[in-house]
Amino acid sequence: MSATHTVLLYSDDPAVRDSMRGAIGEHPAADITIEFVDAETYAECVKLVDDYEIDLLVLDGEAAPAGGLGISRQLHDELEVTPPIVVVIARAADRWLAAYAKVTATLTHPLDPVTTGRTVAELLRDGQPARVTS
Repeated sequence: MSATHTVLLYSDDPAVRDSMRGAIGEHPAADITIEFVDAETYAECVKLVDDYEIDLLVLDGEAAPAGGLGISRQLHDELEVTPPIVVVIARAADRWLAAYAKVTATLTHPLDPVTTGRTVAELLRDGQPARVTS
């Protein structure tokens, strides 16, 4: 059996969302299946979090005008329960900002598929309950 999780990908750049999707893959581990939802704007991102059961957010830290770090901080301030959040940053030195934004994990551009898949799988196993499918 495989657990199906919903992962929200946020970036204002479709190429970045495609790179996130490619690095994660539909099956980052044998026991995990991913359904992706995309958000191109801050408003779309917040609406998807409000309207759907999102198991994990992968946010672009370089998105404009609203970056993933700001969105993470806001979601943590406004929601009682926040799904795990991964922010993709351009510089490893930005990890201190990620800590302030209460990010669960960071990944750096360019995304390494092995590291990305492993990080996503671990967070999904430890995070919200999943819908189990066969």
